[in-house]
Amino acid sequence: FRVMAGKVKWVTDIEKSVLINNFEKRGWIQVAENEDWNFYWMSVQTIRNVFSVETGYRLSDDQIVNHFPNHYELTRKDLMVKNIKRYRKELEKEGSPLAEKDENGKYIYLDFVPVTFMLPADYNLFVEEFRKNPSSTWIMKPCGKAQGKGIFLINKLSQIKKWSRDSKTSSFVSQSSKEAYVISLYINNPLLIGGKKFDLRLYVLVSTYRPLRCYMYKLGFCRFCTVKYTPSTSELDNMFVHLTNVAIQKHGDDYNHIHGGKWTVSNLRLYLESTRGKEVTNKLFDEIHWIIVQSLKAVAPVMNNDKHCFECYGYDIIIDDKLKPWLIEVNASPSLTSSTANDRILKYNLINDTLNIAVPNGEIPDCKWNKSPPKEVLGNYEVLYDEEMAQGDGPDRDLRSRSGQSTGVKGNRARDSGKPVLTTWK
Repeated sequence: FRVMAGKVKWVTDIEKSVLINNFEKRGWIQVAENEDWNFYWMSVQTIRNVFSVETGYRLSDDQIVNHFPNHYELTRKDLMVKNIKRYRKELEKEGSPLAEKDENGKYIYLDFVPVTFMLPADYNLFVEEFRKNPSSTWIMKPCGKAQGKGIFLINKLSQIKKWSRDSKTSSFVSQSSKEAYVISLYINNPLLIGGKKFDLRLYVLVSTYRPLRCYMYKLGFCRFCTVKYTPSTSELDNMFVHLTNVAIQKHGDDYNHIHGGKWTVSNLRLYLESTRGKEVTNKLFDEIHWIIVQSLKAVAPVMNNDKHCFECYGYDIIIDDKLKPWLIEVNASPSLTSSTANDRILKYNLINDTLNIAVPNGEIPDCKWNKSPPKEVLGNYEVLYDEEMAQGDGPDRDLRSRSGQSTGVKGNRARDSGKPVLTTWK
């Protein structure tokens, strides 16, 4: 498709179908081209090649790509947790109120990732944690895979020993021959709707990391399991109960191809407002925004902030039955394949609005521009965090935002009710 006058226009329905269905399958797709400029939508593999020292390739000022060189600092499961842990420790050293802990030693504001260990490296630490609560359930995921591949649940140490130990040496096999995994405490009290587990897929666009500027897409959705949830240990192997990935659920007998087991975020809001109240619902979504911004701040110092790059991330959030949101993972290449009619519309608009921010008004791309698009081109995006704007309001603003007491959307001071009220910063 082509970018013209600030709008994406599909050339033909055939090209539209081919592009949408092949974003993930091809090494890269040349999205738009004429004599003046190129715009590329590349896979994560191609980005590695473009920015590798060996290839020696250099992008020109009118070339823009859709990943940061080391995006994996946020999108690999192990590195995301590692960077968030480092971020917490740095804030503690600074004496930041954001790193405050409760009487049990848990972070009050930064406890948004389930307890996680890397295997095989952290095996002994995991065993120590497991023995504190031997009835707990844990979920194992390969660090570099997506779509639910290689994921399984355990509730006994013998299950992990069977996976990880070499029977002859009774020791861990080497990292090179066994893929690295993360093991996380399973959220066994998820919020259920109709008895079924679900998670949120939210899209976040980052145009620059230094200064951090990110946008939240308003048209995210919930992905539901096809089988009703049960914490019973007899169902630990039933992925239709536990994993919300469409790549898994679409193979279930109860999968509905019309709605695809999906709800829009706006429908979730309406449901929660009617069952839990508007104030509680607003607080939940403010906390989700808080989590996203903090995760981006955690990786900002280590991210290669190349001026040619932007990135649209797919955030996966699970809400527990106490309406506490948890960050599960961040995807570098969220699926752009449509499984339903509504899906096609949503993802068409997502690509359209993303390109209109990356290349405002469909003009010749210029990697040197200040990456502050006018409000009228944002479409369904809204500014989630603008570091320059936050700093422009002085250190007091920064302190309040880091303790959860930032100014709200309309610039009013968030009300102080003991525990800080989390708000979205504009």
